[in-house]
Amino acid sequence: MRTNILSSLSLLLFFFSFSFFACSQPGGKHKIFHELTEKSEKYTPTQYITDTTTFASAPKNVIFFIGDGMGPAQLFAALTANGGDLYMKQMQVLGMSQTQSASDYVTDSAAGGTALSSGERTTNGMIGMRPDSTRMTSMLELSERAGKATGLVATVVVTHATPASFIAHVPDRNMYEEIATFYPKSGIDIFIGGGKKHFTERADGRNLIEEMQTEGYRFYDDIATSQGDKEMKQAILAYPESAPVAAERKESLPEYVGKALDVLSRSENGFFVMVEGSQIDYGGHENNLNKVVGEALDMDKALGVALEFAARDRETLVVVTADHETGGLVLHGGDMEKGDLKATFSTRGHSAVMVPVYAVGPGAEAFAGIYKNTEVFEKIVKALKLK
Repeated sequence: MRTNILSSLSLLLFFFSFSFFACSQPGGKHKIFHELTEKSEKYTPTQYITDTTTFASAPKNVIFFIGDGMGPAQLFAALTANGGDLYMKQMQVLGMSQTQSASDYVTDSAAGGTALSSGERTTNGMIGMRPDSTRMTSMLELSERAGKATGLVATVVVTHATPASFIAHVPDRNMYEEIATFYPKSGIDIFIGGGKKHFTERADGRNLIEEMQTEGYRFYDDIATSQGDKEMKQAILAYPESAPVAAERKESLPEYVGKALDVLSRSENGFFVMVEGSQIDYGGHENNLNKVVGEALDMDKALGVALEFAARDRETLVVVTADHETGGLVLHGGDMEKGDLKATFSTRGHSAVMVPVYAVGPGAEAFAGIYKNTEVFEKIVKALKLK
């Protein structure tokens, strides 16, 4: 099955790379070549998942990765930069997700995140709400109702569009302080990322951290100071706003994921956690190839932490997808051995191309095929038997 999946992936990558080139801006106005100049140290992924790995009949836990802005070209760029290997290659099932929103052919992260988190398409800019402003219910909220532990991990502010779509319900994604108010009443067990100021430096004068501390939450500025604390109800808000780029972060996304799993795995009823590789999107908006690749590799190494856990646990479904593609990335040349890349971007915004969905673990086979982004929600909810 692995051979067929990898062959299909190669064909899809070729198709989308050609499509990006054909659909670049008319008149050849965007022929600026970008080369990979800041090369990360290459790593050799440990083989955690093989064709002989056996899993339970149904998942108890779900680790859901969203690479914000990560299309097929971003993945192949990361693969090339790392000499032809990624942890992503251990994902055994491949599907493709159509990312359109209820209002636009090209989605934004708010509508894209909401479709993934709640199973319905909405208007660009809306979080956890239908176009008529009625509330949806996210898979994190359904997991809470089912008695599962829950978590969110991101490398941007935890009030940003993608993490917000799992926990908040607001008509405008820019309502950061309002989004933060959903955390105290959510029941979430651990959340990690930036955005501390939206909890403490607020126009309404509230200090949400102090309020949550009275409810038993412990807050930390980094993972290092939280070492030894594996109890539920904790948060790590490492930055007032978003984290810097991967190479400059004081702690990496793999460390964030390891911390979240240490806490959530204590739950006897299982858990749901969403992990966002947030700044792949930022690199696309900036047309910064170095940033796109660095952030994609940081997420891939975090996926390695999840795969190691899944291989030991055997009851964990791991799903990886994107909310949309950013930058219209086109790969024109490269060298797999040297890790060289030459590329152009066709836009500084999002594109409408389908994005990959990878899955491994119990229930993974349901994620094969081509389907709407809303069906990712349906497949995860069904796998966890959430009502």
